[in-house]
Amino acid sequence: MNTDAPAARPAKLGNAAGRNLHERIANTLGERIVGGTHPPGLALPTEIELCAALDVSRSALREAFKLLMAKRLIVSRQKVGTMVRPRAEWNMLDPEVLAWHLHAAPTDAFVTGLFEVRKIIEPSAASLAAERRTAEAVRRIEAALADMFSFQDGSGDLTAADLRFHQAILDATGNHFLASFGAVIESSLMASFQLSWHSGRHTPEYSLRQHQEVTEAIRTGNAPDAYAAMTRLLRSAIEDVREGLLRRQRAAARMEGAM
Repeated sequence: MNTDAPAARPAKLGNAAGRNLHERIANTLGERIVGGTHPPGLALPTEIELCAALDVSRSALREAFKLLMAKRLIVSRQKVGTMVRPRAEWNMLDPEVLAWHLHAAPTDAFVTGLFEVRKIIEPSAASLAAERRTAEAVRRIEAALADMFSFQDGSGDLTAADLRFHQAILDATGNHFLASFGAVIESSLMASFQLSWHSGRHTPEYSLRQHQEVTEAIRTGNAPDAYAAMTRLLRSAIEDVREGLLRRQRAAARMEGAM
């Protein structure tokens, strides 16, 4: 094949709408890297091999490499080739890197790391939101909570309402760095909400009461109670997510056994 000629849209690549060819190549390779097909510390296949395997041009592949380098997943070394960086060097807060982990199926270690970050940030954010609350901020939190109550019967997007609830609390702090946190890990939050709501250990009613306790503490300006309520909510949520992961693993094992 002519590796410098423009490539057609290859069937071997993801074809998400709105993606350029080099973005789709980066998406495919990124998923393979985080999924373990190309392990950390080892070299990727050569450019010639990847161009042939993905049916893409060398110029498109090199543009994809630039994207993956910016996310610190790979590094190019003379006489060695393109290497996968150690996992500790990856930009784990990059939205696409997070999405690739979720597409490859979140592991217990991934979920634990995510919730460790949430437990550091969100209780303090809830406390700060209680101290700095405005009428509009409280209205947004209460509106998201109301949607969560309404949507528990399946009539609406419960996980999206949960995301709006947590984002509204981060926004209520008035701190732009904290407000950006929810947007950065949005895909991970959505995945964890789906697991916790639909296959968790606790009932939806139990979780909704915990969200209501956080809301009430913020509404009344009780910062210590807001911190404690958010801590309890996250503790229950990670139990639910782990239960959901365990059920998925059992279901996958049963499917493999049936094949």
